[in-house]
Amino acid sequence: MNQSKELKQRSVVSSFVCSDEGEIKVALFRRSEKVATYQHHLAPISGSIEGHETPLAAAWREMTEETTLTERDLEVWRQGKPYTFCDLSVGREWTIFPFLFRLKTCREGGRGEGGIQIDWEHEGWQWFNPDTVKDDEKFGGVPRLKESLRRVWFEGEMNKSASKALTAGLGELKADHQSGSHELTSIALRVFRDVIAQMGEDIDTKWWETARMAAWHLWKNGRESMGAATLNAFLGLLADMEEIVHQTLDCNVKWERLLALLDHHLGRRKEMPMRIKSSFATYLRCNFLATSHSNSSHPLVILSFSASSTIRDSILEAFASLPIPNLDLRILESRPLCEGVTMASSILSAFQSRFPSSSDRHLKLTVYTDASAALASKGVDFVLLGADRISDSGAVSNKTGSLPTVLSAKQVCPRAKVLVLSELEKVAEPGPGSDHSHEENDPKELLSCWVDSGMKGIKTLTEGIEMAGRDNINYTVEVKNIYFEWVPADLIDAYVCEEGTLYTTAIQDKAQQVKQKADRYFGQL
Repeated sequence: MNQSKELKQRSVVSSFVCSDEGEIKVALFRRSEKVATYQHHLAPISGSIEGHETPLAAAWREMTEETTLTERDLEVWRQGKPYTFCDLSVGREWTIFPFLFRLKTCREGGRGEGGIQIDWEHEGWQWFNPDTVKDDEKFGGVPRLKESLRRVWFEGEMNKSASKALTAGLGELKADHQSGSHELTSIALRVFRDVIAQMGEDIDTKWWETARMAAWHLWKNGRESMGAATLNAFLGLLADMEEIVHQTLDCNVKWERLLALLDHHLGRRKEMPMRIKSSFATYLRCNFLATSHSNSSHPLVILSFSASSTIRDSILEAFASLPIPNLDLRILESRPLCEGVTMASSILSAFQSRFPSSSDRHLKLTVYTDASAALASKGVDFVLLGADRISDSGAVSNKTGSLPTVLSAKQVCPRAKVLVLSELEKVAEPGPGSDHSHEENDPKELLSCWVDSGMKGIKTLTEGIEMAGRDNINYTVEVKNIYFEWVPADLIDAYVCEEGTLYTTAIQDKAQQVKQKADRYFGQL
């Protein structure tokens, strides 16, 4: 019998707390004699993942139970690539899910170091320079402590210039809440090029592993909720890089070819929107102009929202290339940032430039509040959605408001077709529903809008938020600022992409291909 089969298998989180005030420091906690394993050893905050939990949910639960730190005090800074190892001394096969949390300062509304109050599982704790953490008996850590840390603290595995470029790039991706996933992927590829250019070592097996781990971090620790496109772009890039890495060539020649390859992939991304525009025009030719209800005076009625350059340009290109004189375009404003207003303004400007008043083309542009989705759906031919992520089932993650819009259109105008205009790179690898979670964003973004507009009652609401959770307070107040939501596959009629018009089966096949490639390039890291 395989020895690992005899071991008790446990999936656990290992959550490091770091402070970035001045010099970076990592907190390690000394386990007490009351815990079941590794008594008196230094460790991150650890604990088992319960059957109903995601690793991140388990990490937050263990953190609060063992230190009293909450989301008020911490932010998730990075997650690490999970890994498995066996420890025969305790009869366990451990699967470790590493996380790195950044401790907020008092100026940021946290409690700082004073908020760390350990429970019975620990004898004490102290700060360490990450570079001093060792996997040896003298250091006194739990098994694979350094291995767990290096998966969230890559700075120790890369030279200073490369790690600086990667850290800056991750910060840029995290802070960007304006760009769509196509633009974010281009940023991630540009950052990766900067990192590669700084990795001046010999291009060997270790170099190739470090390069793949940098790509993994840009996928997972940039904006993972919009990371499917980034994953696909990296998988295609890594496949091409692998050929060069393993060739017997002069090192300088390899560098030149690798950097040229990265530039080629960045340049090729500019072609995708044009191909989607062409696919959309072809779809309309077959499914609007060819239908019996369509005639020379019947307007093309489209409902969309948010700010998608792909949708904007596809609408105008199709309208220009087809014999359709009248376009009735309805845009939902999409709160909290009202990107739909920006999109409507952009479309109007482009229309005015392209079609002078003397032309035979006419645009009726109407902007609705996002709560008016049902009213805006009357008589609609097509509802156009973008996609930040497409699951292996064909469900689509898009701007919050997408699901109410689709449901309204299906109810008010059953003949309306729901189309997703998206690059195929946004198809994600198969995974549990927890892998396709919502992205929670700072509620202050909403609160500041309400304060600036002088909304009645906002002072009472903000005071309630500040008081919630304190002693002798019998209420809680939360403001949710969720950017994305899922539209089920059975509500979507077709996916218009750079390869034409596809349906659910093709999306499912694509997801399987993504999984195979992801396992190849990231599975053994």
